[in-house]
Amino acid sequence: MIVHVVQHLVPGGLEVMCLELARAQGRRHAVMVVSLEGDAASAKAAWPRLAREGTPIEFMGKRPGLDIGLVWRLVRLFRRVGAVGVHTHHIGPLLYAGAAAAICNLRRIHTEHDAWHLQNAKRRRLAQIAMKIARPILVADAPHVADAVMAALGGSRPLVILNGVDVARFAPGDQAAARGALGLPAGVPVIAIAARLERVKGVDVALRALAEVPGAVLAVAGSGTERENLQILAGELGIADRVIWLGHVDDTSVLYQAADVVCLPSRAEGLPLALLEAQACGRIVVASRVGGVPGGMDPESGILVEAENPAELAQGLHIALCKAAEGPGSSSPRDFVMRTASLDSMEAAYTNLMLGGPPPWTPSSKAPPPR
Repeated sequence: MIVHVVQHLVPGGLEVMCLELARAQGRRHAVMVVSLEGDAASAKAAWPRLAREGTPIEFMGKRPGLDIGLVWRLVRLFRRVGAVGVHTHHIGPLLYAGAAAAICNLRRIHTEHDAWHLQNAKRRRLAQIAMKIARPILVADAPHVADAVMAALGGSRPLVILNGVDVARFAPGDQAAARGALGLPAGVPVIAIAARLERVKGVDVALRALAEVPGAVLAVAGSGTERENLQILAGELGIADRVIWLGHVDDTSVLYQAADVVCLPSRAEGLPLALLEAQACGRIVVASRVGGVPGGMDPESGILVEAENPAELAQGLHIALCKAAEGPGSSSPRDFVMRTASLDSMEAAYTNLMLGGPPPWTPSSKAPPPR
């Protein structure tokens, strides 16, 4: 049994990536996903996808604050399900599940999906402690994350395994049908955003840019604490009638198929799945030049702009909409994803690590891998 451990199961890139990886591994191996926080009923009500998952999911009901007993509850769980390896995602799971896996002498992989949290001295110290306890094979999901983790924690550079997406599910489709399914208008340019409505995702920047892109409609899929403020801003900018708030969209492939162009105006990112998913659907993406976005962008079709620059974003959207209207060129964003970031390639790399493939660590590693 391969066990993936996350802090919580709420709609987000890390959580989607974990579920997709578990599903892919589950084609040939026994796999389960463990959420430290929450309970099944509440999580499924907030995220309907969970009710349809074929992968077994366990909720540990972590208590607020430091919950030492959680380590021993995880030890009992790992032994009960016959775990052979534990894959932790982000620092909380590494601290608790990494310690439990070390007690059980299981194979251990830890993936860092971003490095912004390591800028905080307290979190950096916590990560250092967790790494010493768990001694996992350390993986980063993008080169810039690997560099930042090495700078913050020292030691050898983490392995890099790029996030991957299901190119069978995320594929070009019938645009008219997709717009009909989402209630989007026909005959007008549609720009799509799929993101949590939080400041870091920069949806406010996209609204300001939309004010300079007349005639286009912005379809926003996602929920979050900033929704009301963003709706107020749209009204102040005089574009409220050109912004469609879709809320949570369970199948974002339909959103990308419905769009002409996809926008990622984030202030910070790791390697966002939305970038890869949209390109797998054949869509031109206009995105902020932050984090791992440049490495995940098709260099032929994609357009990178500076973060927090509505004027530059508006210009990029104009160019992208013109390209989209001209039709597919010689290079397809989907081809780029097929070459570099498929779910199958990600799954093969992680499964090889977990089930004892050739040692991926370097001789200079200060922390040898677990037996």
